Amino acid sequence: MQRMNTAAWVQREMAGKERLIRVARGEEKADLVLKNARYLNVFSNEFCQGDIAIAEGKIAGIGKYEGIEEKDVTGRIVCPGFIDAHIHLESSLVEPAEFARAVLPHGTTTVITDPHEIANVMGTDGIQYMLEATDGLPLDVEFMLPSCVPATPMDESGAELDYMTIDPFFSHPRVLGLAEMMDYMGVVQQDPQALSKILASQSHHKKIDGHAPGLSGKSLMAYIAAGVYSDHECSDLENALEKLRLGQFIMIREGTAAQNLHALLPLLKQQYDSRCMFATDDKHPNDLLFGGHVDYILREAIGCGADPVSALKASSFSAARYFLMNNKGAIAPGYLADLVILEDLSGCTVLEVYKNGKAVYADHQVLPFETPKVTPELWEKARNTFHMDPVAPAHFAAGTLPLIGMVDKEIISRNCGTAQEIQPEKDILKMAAVERHQETGHIGLAYLQGYGLKKGAVATSVAHDSHNIIAVGASDEELAFAVEEIRKMQGGIVVVEGENVLACVPLPVAGIISDAPLEEVNAALEEAKQAAYQLGVSSGIDPFMTLSFMALPVIPSLRLTTKGVFDVERWEYIR
Repeated sequence: MQRMNTAAWVQREMAGKERLIRVARGEEKADLVLKNARYLNVFSNEFCQGDIAIAEGKIAGIGKYEGIEEKDVTGRIVCPGFIDAHIHLESSLVEPAEFARAVLPHGTTTVITDPHEIANVMGTDGIQYMLEATDGLPLDVEFMLPSCVPATPMDESGAELDYMTIDPFFSHPRVLGLAEMMDYMGVVQQDPQALSKILASQSHHKKIDGHAPGLSGKSLMAYIAAGVYSDHECSDLENALEKLRLGQFIMIREGTAAQNLHALLPLLKQQYDSRCMFATDDKHPNDLLFGGHVDYILREAIGCGADPVSALKASSFSAARYFLMNNKGAIAPGYLADLVILEDLSGCTVLEVYKNGKAVYADHQVLPFETPKVTPELWEKARNTFHMDPVAPAHFAAGTLPLIGMVDKEIISRNCGTAQEIQPEKDILKMAAVERHQETGHIGLAYLQGYGLKKGAVATSVAHDSHNIIAVGASDEELAFAVEEIRKMQGGIVVVEGENVLACVPLPVAGIISDAPLEEVNAALEEAKQAAYQLGVSSGIDPFMTLSFMALPVIPSLRLTTKGVFDVERWEYIR
């Protein structure tokens, strides 16, 4: 059967291959020729000049060519389509088709996504949902399978994925490996669950991405020896160089929640560029609309003095090599014609984008494309992910609780002892983590300092990584009202005062994604932010992003889960 399938494929592809060769030889006109192109040669680390001939979705040749369609790009820069090496598409808060419409104008033609946000809610159904929702987009969406669902055994998520559960997905043609192994201490301490997932990926000859902030010395060597090939958590040059010298690839991250580009700029030179690539990790609507995507990182890097060739290679070629996408990331015969036309190198303004030789962005607009369809069963499951009873103020009543202190401009926290009651005038609020997947009725409680809220409450079902409901309020009554609003609308973000909803952002898809256009989602999100600020939330923080990370029990020092306050450094509950 395999031999017959191979024969059929060869027969089907033969005509296209023959025509590509004829165009390359100059015996037949190309489909499209970009005339007089100044293009990046990633192999010789220089900018070259010539006509780029495109046929059958690939680059046929470079030199002097004629085409059925010809476009003069004199004075412009042509470079390979940009690749985001690590992103969680769910962080954009919109469906994948909307994400594609947002990033195509920024030159992105491929992203590698880790769907662990939706997998924490829906398990393998979440992975399948994202595979179907990205199928056929004018943007290649490749996948790394979630390695930590839940992030730790301390979480209560909607699913638990072991290596046997995810193993069947490795055979999917768009699955490239195992996503960020966040449980790095589990790997170092030879935890069978962590190691079995690495071994499963290796058995399929796939990549394993890392997530090991600050890991160093012999523990780092053990982590790498186990088979972890990359890291996107480097926040300082010394740690990045240590990892690079030990063989890891470095994903230079510049997203909404974490920005490491400026600290790692010295890596963007020819000595290191073959081991470096760009990643955003999380990219929120406002950033996508008004900041950019990979083009933003490229623009910032070059503007700060990075070698343009190295920066451009990090935006495409290095990621393609790392993920074994051997026909991407370069402008050369036989490579896919995923191309970006830049106005110049100083501003890196994207003028046009081509995917497989076809224009997907031109004349300041994304060309129309069909939105992928998700099977009805999955569509319904994704919109029915709340399994919890109604809550009342009595569920949030408590006396003495641990006091978690926020750290300015950071997502880490500190242990501030205990508090006895809500005192908004002293910036002491009550925070709750409410389980919403399995009807356990679990509600974790703590006091929070540093958020700034003077009245009302804020709640969201975007609560990393298990995506229960995380809420903070100036009274038990407002906490209960905010959580109930999230339950009733099956997910989202809400800002309330008394029994009035001041602003809300519905997220009906798994409680973490909207089905509205990006512009509408961004407008609602910005309105909600302003409502939160008017209630006193400190202007220097993002009211919802900051809150969402307070539930992630892998970030020191204290976090709030549905089971109570967890001390990350001591790895134990303190209440």
